[in-house]
Amino acid sequence: MISLLAKLFIKNSSDKSDPKTRRAYGTLCGAVGIVLNVILFAVKLFAGTASGSVAVTADAFNNISDAGSSLVTMIGFRLAGRKPDPEHPFGHGRLEYISGLIVAMLIFVMGFELMLSSVNAIRSPEPTELSVLTVVLLSASIAVKLYMFFYNRSVGKKIGSAAMCATAADSLGDTAATAAVLISLAVSHYFGLLIDGYVGLLVAGFILYSGFNAAKETIAPLLGERPDKELVGELEKLILSYEPICGVHDLILHDYGPGRQFMSLHAEVPMNEDILYVHDVIDNVEIEIFKKFGIETVIHMDPVDTRDERLNRIKKTVHELLCGFGEGMHAHDFRLVPGNTHTNVIFDIAIPVASKNDPESIKLSVATAVAAIDPQYRCVIKIDIDYVGE
Repeated sequence: MISLLAKLFIKNSSDKSDPKTRRAYGTLCGAVGIVLNVILFAVKLFAGTASGSVAVTADAFNNISDAGSSLVTMIGFRLAGRKPDPEHPFGHGRLEYISGLIVAMLIFVMGFELMLSSVNAIRSPEPTELSVLTVVLLSASIAVKLYMFFYNRSVGKKIGSAAMCATAADSLGDTAATAAVLISLAVSHYFGLLIDGYVGLLVAGFILYSGFNAAKETIAPLLGERPDKELVGELEKLILSYEPICGVHDLILHDYGPGRQFMSLHAEVPMNEDILYVHDVIDNVEIEIFKKFGIETVIHMDPVDTRDERLNRIKKTVHELLCGFGEGMHAHDFRLVPGNTHTNVIFDIAIPVASKNDPESIKLSVATAVAAIDPQYRCVIKIDIDYVGE
């Protein structure tokens, strides 16, 4: 149904990178979610009243909450699509993440409410009734929620939306909740065991777990997370494919919402190259990155001496030593500054954020290894944080 509606109402529905297409998908999925959840609320409320099950009734009100979640998602997509203004020059894309966080909070609220209702049902159990109509209605509800899970997850992955993925997690939780409620009614009917409250408690736990995962998915981009390792690899491969660029470091990627990413990095080039030629190359790299990945990029040019054999030997020694401290360690910006009594070897060492190595110990080990090459070498080392390394 979503695919059909997308073809009917969304222009360029296959272009997931277009902000208007993303906004249209968010609006469409939100509207469909509101309609389906309102229908499910009415159906389950009727079934809960007929069966006398607190779990079914609680599940019904969970669906009306889901309708509110769909409304929040739809509004979030609309607001996130607003153009940049003087107060928000990077746009409003992060509002999509905030809407996903609100959905996660609503999932938490419904989970706690269901937990309280279930505790009351355990303390004061009441008999429930199972009818053919109740079974049909709840089975249909499970089918609808499964459909909502699949289309929300599919669209969420297609347009890279954390909010849609949170809504998908909510739908999956509802599927499990309704299935468990149906099982509890059957057990009560056929075996006389009043487990309605216990099943409701189990479902509440599942819903709370879904809310936790949904919150984690939306909080991460709001706080600022490490870019995808595969994306970084593709970016570095593209940059290094341009001659005479011979190294990349200090890559930082800022995310201001889907389709609103900004990146800065340093590109190493041989110091003997013509500066106008290198500038033109870097311009072309920035343009291709934007065309291929939609990322606004600023590249700082680092001239390096690639012909000095002394410097090359120092580089090799340092790189080999850093490999022993763990994956992701690397050094860059090497240069020699000769003096009357000694020669300064100046360079930076990048340490991954997750590294537990002591920076001072690393500096001491490296300085000792370089001095072993020539006692006149004195290292001047700056420690950098590698924001993309593990």
